[in-house]
Amino acid sequence: MSLSYFDDLAGRLREHGVPAERVEATVADLRAHLEESGGAEPEAEFGPVEEFARDLAPAGGEGRPEVPDAHVETWRWTADTYVDEELLNRFGGEGWEVERVDALGRFVSHRDLERPQRWEYRRELITRGREGLDERLAPEGWEACGNWIVYAWFKRPRAASVGPGAEISVPPGVPERGAFFSRRFYVLLGVAAVAVVLAGVVVAVDDGDAGSGFGFAGGLLVGALVPLACLWGRQVWRSRR
Repeated sequence: MSLSYFDDLAGRLREHGVPAERVEATVADLRAHLEESGGAEPEAEFGPVEEFARDLAPAGGEGRPEVPDAHVETWRWTADTYVDEELLNRFGGEGWEVERVDALGRFVSHRDLERPQRWEYRRELITRGREGLDERLAPEGWEACGNWIVYAWFKRPRAASVGPGAEISVPPGVPERGAFFSRRFYVLLGVAAVAVVLAGVVVAVDDGDAGSGFGFAGGLLVGALVPLACLWGRQVWRSRR
């Protein structure tokens, strides 16, 4: 794993005005993510370090420390595709506006503390490109707010449909969690692990050596469960931070 990439990233984040403790936590999270994904080269996983640093840093001037806005609170969170649209609308109803989706697939959100308003969201599949999607949705007030792999998300203020009722008098606090994964997501991971083990058993049995078959299957089972356990533990740890 390239150490210079993360050293360079940490330096650029500090140049963008990110506090030292946040830089340290961000880099640690990125290292853990890279190890869990198989130890790929950082640049191949995250892209050029300069662009990645700009994406991770809070919105502000190019290369200038950000001046915190006392009237706006920010929050980054993530969810699987089984629940993301539902949660976007729930949190949008609490005043959270998504600015973009960062390189790690997190929704970068902010909320005006003085006059928070409700937002609504929709997700679209873009496997074949956007194909004029933005233009088709614009007349209804939808504005693009992020992309991730094969999905695009759009937002619009609920004031367009409910008027003054879209304003929130007393918004709830910032959610304590930053990761939301559904039971279906964990079931999918479990099914994938079982499929890997069954495939290993079939291959081993075809070799005609029952002993090696059980050993190979056991090894695959452990190999499948360890990364799943690490992923689960990391998400629990991050959600409690």
